Amino acid sequence: MKKALTIIFLMLSGSVAFAQQTEDAITIVPKPVSVEKGAGEFIISKRTSIVAKGADAQKVAAMFNYFFNKRYGFVLPITNSATTNTIVLNTASGIKLSDEAYQLKVNANGITILGERGGVFYGVQSLMQLIHENGKQLSVAAITVNDQPNFAYRGLMLDVGRHFFDIPEIKKILDVMASLKLNRFHWHLTDDQGWRLEIKKYPKLTTISAWRDSTIIGGYGDFNPFIYDGKRSGGFYTQDQAREIVKYAADRNIVVIPEIEMPGHSTAVLAAYPELGNGTGPYTVKGYWGVHYTIYNPDEPTFKFLEDVLTEVMAIFPGKDIHIGGDEVPKDEWKKSAIAQKLIQENHLKNEDELQSWFINRIEKFLNKNGRNLIGWDEILEGGLSPNATVMSWRGEQGGIDAAKQGHNVIMTPNSNMYVDHAQAKDKTTEPLAIGGFLPLDVVYNYNPLPASLTSDQQKHILGVQANMWTEYVATNNKLEYMLFPRVAALAEVGWTKAENKDYKNFTQNELPGYLKNIEALGVNYRIPEADVVINNDPQTGRKKVTITPFVAGSKVYYTIDGHKADNTADLYSGSISVPFTNGRPLILKYVIVTPGNRMSNEFNVAIQ
Repeated sequence: MKKALTIIFLMLSGSVAFAQQTEDAITIVPKPVSVEKGAGEFIISKRTSIVAKGADAQKVAAMFNYFFNKRYGFVLPITNSATTNTIVLNTASGIKLSDEAYQLKVNANGITILGERGGVFYGVQSLMQLIHENGKQLSVAAITVNDQPNFAYRGLMLDVGRHFFDIPEIKKILDVMASLKLNRFHWHLTDDQGWRLEIKKYPKLTTISAWRDSTIIGGYGDFNPFIYDGKRSGGFYTQDQAREIVKYAADRNIVVIPEIEMPGHSTAVLAAYPELGNGTGPYTVKGYWGVHYTIYNPDEPTFKFLEDVLTEVMAIFPGKDIHIGGDEVPKDEWKKSAIAQKLIQENHLKNEDELQSWFINRIEKFLNKNGRNLIGWDEILEGGLSPNATVMSWRGEQGGIDAAKQGHNVIMTPNSNMYVDHAQAKDKTTEPLAIGGFLPLDVVYNYNPLPASLTSDQQKHILGVQANMWTEYVATNNKLEYMLFPRVAALAEVGWTKAENKDYKNFTQNELPGYLKNIEALGVNYRIPEADVVINNDPQTGRKKVTITPFVAGSKVYYTIDGHKADNTADLYSGSISVPFTNGRPLILKYVIVTPGNRMSNEFNVAIQ
């Protein structure tokens, strides 16, 4: 399995430039700051040497060599002395660059990548996309790339609480993230429907909280009352497995941020430890979605439990950030709780919102004492924000705007642009079941995480951007990948590329085709996006002319214009469609895209007026 995953990572980094529209096209995803083409090319052969300058460069060289060997079947010797026919990885150049910036230069004599460890690693990712394979010859066109990210935080959140995903699938997603220069993996490990991390001090979290007896079928509102599938569902990661993921991610310049939900989304915990609730049991691990009213009580045993859990979490995850949730916390139980009301009175709090703020503030002090930073969803603003907390703004941008104006750091992840659990077509009957909403590729791509309502100084508090993959309706690996890709490629460009350098047409027509072709060859599932359809009047014939440009390199398009079903029995598109005269009657273009791997898209419809 490790071998297969490594091949996936290498090939995702790419041996063929994504563009494929012209033979000499040069594209790197995400789009770099600057690219200057040169003359000629460099040939990589078994006589090519890797020169690793610096201890960090040695690590990157070893990783590059391992992936290179899996992709091309041979390794390159690593040396400190070769002067020609070399790939130089230099983390000790003395040229001061930011942590993830790099310079990549290719000429006929060799390749040089300069930067810190993270920068050289990303330079390698760009290099892998530029390698052209022609038979047995590997070449890289002469080029100079100067590049650095626009945002320091470029993240993807995966919810494993609703549906559990195993270690190989997590690694597969991390591989794609690395190839796209994403650097934060937000791991949503706990929720009402399951607890996913081994905590040695509290074994019932994995024997009870990690499993539910059944799960509803269909959408939340499809059946009243719910219909359950009768299948036991769940799973958890051992601490050793979690450490394995942390290291796997770190090798790919990705920091793992664990999320342990509190004080809400805690029903699964209460099923195992009901004494931490507000006396409203009995509790069970939930098999249906939505906001649940069961929350932790704010008494001392609860804080002892949470601090014990977080202590073990911090021992597994070395990153500075710990996410504590803080979202969707109904206060009904606290309104009726003698313990909660006593705390409100003793601490001179106005209401239950301020009690939640007091709760989060206490957890933050514990994390800060242990050298960690608290991240929470934007509800942690309610009742007063904890002093050093970072806000993850999901209910639109307003929470992030308010936090930035107060001087707090912010990660923008609004549900309007960054919730990749939403449907990818307006007609949801053409898509797999999704939680709701409509989030097409262009809406992800065109998002700007810097609100215009903030001053330039306030905008400095926007650390970056993140897409969120909630999995209430995502139970399989294929569906997970279908929902993620290609929208995560668009996310990567939002995080890395400055807004003024982005171009959606270039992204879809030049960058995306090769990218999708490559990931399909690697067994990564994705949604085949709608083609670019242009309808013009042909001045020579007086007829309408339709051109169709698919966004998967090497794909075929089959179409009808008579309103009937399009599949691979329909007409094969061969360059353009000359529409017959209809005396003003409208026609419907229906088409499907068939990829090089023989996958067929949904049927797409376009009106020809």
